[in-house]
Amino acid sequence: MDAEPVIQIRNLSKVYRDFWGRKKVEALNSLSLEVRRGEIFGLLGPNGSGKTTTIKLLLGLLFPTDGEVTVLGRPAHDVSKNERIGYLPEESYLYRFLNADETLEFYGRLFNMSSAERKQRRDQLIERVGLQHARRRQLKEYSKGMTRRIGLAQALINDPELVLLDEPTSGLDPLGTSDMKEMIRNLRDQGKTVVMCSHLLADVQDVCDRIAILYQGELKVLGGVHELLEARDETELLTSSLSEEAIKDVESVLQKHGASLQRVAHPKSTLEELFLRTVKESKERPGRRFTPEEKPAAAEAAK
Repeated sequence: MDAEPVIQIRNLSKVYRDFWGRKKVEALNSLSLEVRRGEIFGLLGPNGSGKTTTIKLLLGLLFPTDGEVTVLGRPAHDVSKNERIGYLPEESYLYRFLNADETLEFYGRLFNMSSAERKQRRDQLIERVGLQHARRRQLKEYSKGMTRRIGLAQALINDPELVLLDEPTSGLDPLGTSDMKEMIRNLRDQGKTVVMCSHLLADVQDVCDRIAILYQGELKVLGGVHELLEARDETELLTSSLSEEAIKDVESVLQKHGASLQRVAHPKSTLEELFLRTVKESKERPGRRFTPEEKPAAAEAAK
């Protein structure tokens, strides 16, 4: 994977103030992280942790109180960079009286795409998200899952380099969820960078390369999913089938019973367990937060 950063965030803070300029909410506090080209990055946190604020800052919809944000080599406030970004919000704000073809045609025009290019992208995307059977139906007749699918197609109409997804599997049935996760993996295979926010931790665990967990605007955990979930203080052995007698003697006479040692590894917890543990410890130790120099193993040891 190319390590070139697509997103660089340095000491980012965002304070919301009331009408008189008094501090009302500190949404982000000295957030620093990078998202590398060609990876799927998961942004996690409970409600009010700063995820949506971070996404809006990346898009240039908000201005930071302090710190720097660079996206695709440009300052986040340079909205021209958004031509290279695809965005699927948590709630898709689409025109309900248009059908799928008309929706993608409309957004293609916003990017000044030629008629031939719009038609090609429209047909490709409708097939990719599995809406061929409903492409002529008005969006007001779509289910929540179908709306998420056309929303993803709309986010990809400009063939973006960076894709921001907010709750992409919300409202999808198990088959639709599986299809959505496969489409997200395909985006990575095409060399695109994906930033994904989700409350469905199993989905994040399935598709993300790295994750960041935010709590009350502070970065608490950052690292590779597999590294963070690996229990380094335990060892897991996987062998071929053993008799009860062999199981009792396995530590000393494994080879005597003809079993082959197939794997030696550290057992892994789940992303849900890591997330809940992080939130719990953040409440108990509010002063501690993750720093960019901190390694996943060091972060685990510090707990």
